[in-house]
Amino acid sequence: MIGPTVSAAAAGPARGELVTRHSLAIAPDSTRVVAKLFLPGEEGSEPQSRAAGIVDRALALPEEEVDGLVAGLLARFEPRHLDYRGILGRHAAVLASRVRAPEELSPARALLLGACFTAEYAVEGAAVTNPSGVAHPDQSGLPPGALRLALSLRAVGEGHLSSIGFAVAVLGPGPAVRLEPRTGPLTTGVAVPVEWSPARLRAVLADHGLDDEVTRAVLLGLDPPPPEGEPDPDLSRAFAGVPADLLSRPQAPAILAGIRAIAGSLRRVEFPSDSALAQRVLWPTVASESNGMEDARFVRFTAADGRVDYRATYTAYDGTNISPRLLVSPDLRVFTSSPLAGPAARNKGMALFPRLVHGRHLALCRSDGESSGLSASDDGQVWEPARALHGPRVAAELLQVGNCGSPLETSAGWLTLTHGVGPMRTYTIGAILLDLDDPGRVLAVLPEPLLAPAGPEREGYVPNVVYSCGSLIHDGLLWLPYGIGDNRIAMASVPVDRLLARMVPAA
Repeated sequence: MIGPTVSAAAAGPARGELVTRHSLAIAPDSTRVVAKLFLPGEEGSEPQSRAAGIVDRALALPEEEVDGLVAGLLARFEPRHLDYRGILGRHAAVLASRVRAPEELSPARALLLGACFTAEYAVEGAAVTNPSGVAHPDQSGLPPGALRLALSLRAVGEGHLSSIGFAVAVLGPGPAVRLEPRTGPLTTGVAVPVEWSPARLRAVLADHGLDDEVTRAVLLGLDPPPPEGEPDPDLSRAFAGVPADLLSRPQAPAILAGIRAIAGSLRRVEFPSDSALAQRVLWPTVASESNGMEDARFVRFTAADGRVDYRATYTAYDGTNISPRLLVSPDLRVFTSSPLAGPAARNKGMALFPRLVHGRHLALCRSDGESSGLSASDDGQVWEPARALHGPRVAAELLQVGNCGSPLETSAGWLTLTHGVGPMRTYTIGAILLDLDDPGRVLAVLPEPLLAPAGPEREGYVPNVVYSCGSLIHDGLLWLPYGIGDNRIAMASVPVDRLLARMVPAA
């Protein structure tokens, strides 16, 4: 279900409060489904494929029955999915490499085979939460004073599997916000591998402990770079060039498997050009995120030469381990996803600065599990050890503190929203102000929470939680999309000047 499409500002904050809560609401919508590959028998901890028997039974059906089944499938499911026939064809092709089947199948029987190995997944079947907001790449057709907002959402479905979805809202004119309809079938796009640069692959392999003779021999096969105009060297040729005496070592197969896994973790996802942002779902495509893509923190990044793109860090989860990853997109239609490396990229909650500072990339991170740190990088990929920035200091932060998205540049400094965890594991949102020239220096802090769970906000899948992964400033207002109870999303705003005036010098 989606809350009201149009929202005016509430009556205003209570006396002494800074925040206005708006009536915009996004709740989990179980009709938002994707069609994913489904392999019966391989869901449990001891997988045993049942594909062969299923294929045999599908091939044994009379053609007339197949035609009727497929006609029914198309009538029921084609309106719910972009390129439904293409999806079924791709899923049938996956099985063709595993099960012996006739070379020639009727189009209907091929679609039926694909449907046997396809299942709908409600991406928001359990929850939608932890949003971040950036200016939408398309600002056309708006009245003066309005801004179109691109919202990223953590969508949670069956099995608590998280993906990254989107919504679109319009801010202004004035203190008003409206949500654009989230309609139309969803698409997970098309994922394709991307070539690594040898230097970047070397850094990521070293970060995963692969810095041995076998790895160095593989990397040597990728150097030097090919002449301009020639294709990049691939790993298969690099593997073929590893000396036989190294390949005979007992540990060599595991090392090569590790290199292959990491090399396969660089992906590009392209969505149809005629799809709307709210129809796009970033779905797990690599092993490290097989159990979810969590808490994307998006930022509109401006390079030193003035070029603009969209970047986000998110947490990849494979069921056991977490690893921060990076999304880069020129337009929120084509996304490149890659692992991050370095000592600071080993915990949740990295948040990128929106521009270089003194020629270097900066990011907020959790340096010790309970405090915020600041890290730097020359290339935005390999991150140095973090230096301490802001730790628990007030009652609302007794357990831990972290960021609520990328810092926002103001004339007074980098306005940075924080999350604090206090007694009864209550999550609140606070704020600190960092020096523009030296962001490692905290200038001021908000002495009390900016936003705390109140009334119905105390209830949810995880009670007593308000949390955001990114906000923005428009027309003098800080616009704060936030998750409630790890279940649903709301919107708040606060005048920036009043917020800054409420802050006190850091001790």
